[in-house]
Order: sequence, then C-alpha cells, then structure tokens
Amino acid sequence: MTNQVSWTDDLGGLYNANAVTPLPVTMPASGIPAGATPLVSASGNVANASAVATLAGAAGKTTYISGFEITGGGATAAALVSATVAGLLGGTATYTYGAVTGAAAVNAPLVVVFTPPLPASAVNTAIVVTLPALGAGNTNAAVVAHGYRV
Repeated sequence: MTNQVSWTDDLGGLYNANAVTPLPVTMPASGIPAGATPLVSASGNVANASAVATLAGAAGKTTYISGFEITGGGATAAALVSATVAGLLGGTATYTYGAVTGAAAVNAPLVVVFTPPLPASAVNTAIVVTLPALGAGNTNAAVVAHGYRV
C-alpha cells in the first residue's frame, strides 16, 4: 500500500502528491494580481445630481475595474436613466437604472461584477462610473467603483 499525501490550498483546490499537480494559481486570495494597487472610489450621497466614481489612471500603469454598485432613492416621478462606465478598452458600457415613484422610496441596487476585471482603454487612463440625476424629488443616490492598478 502506498501512502498518499494530499492537501487543500487557500482557494479550495485539492492536491494529491501522487497525481498530476495543477498549475499554480497566479491570483492571490485577495482577487488582485500581486503588486497591484487596490482602488475604491465613491461618489458620496447626491440629491438629484450626477453621482460619479473615478478609478484614476497613473503614469505607466493600467487601471482595471472589477465592479461597481449603484444605489438610490426614488423621485417625484419614476424615471429611467443611463449609467455609464467610460474609459474602458472597447468603449463605454451603458446600463439602465430606474428611479421609482416617491422620494422616500428605495430603488433596487444595481450591482455589477466584472470577471475578469476590465482594463482601461490605455495606460494612464481613468475609468469613470457615472449615474445621471434621478429627477426632481430625489434626495439620495450613490455610486461606488472598485478595481486595481498595475
């Protein structure tokens, strides 16, 4: 009988010393590449104004967006707006977001995760997530974007 040695890594991969070993994982458990700088940007709360979150570019580095969240309250009248993610390789991405009727009402959040993260269109280029104003009577809207720079 042969003794078998096996173990589980931090990402849940099971390895067996007597079997073919898979290639090593190049992404750490944090979800960003080694040496990358994590980025988070938030618009803060805005009332019937554009909410903007910017992942800034840096000289000699490429910015990546791994996702964003949009939250907000309703407005005097229901409305649909086009939220955008600009600065992406391949062009601007557009998402429809709705404000419900009633300033004290809550809109459903829009949560977008990019797997894999999306790069900026060029080195030293910012990625900007913008939610337009939700309309008269709106008192709360916010955008948060997250990613990294490498």
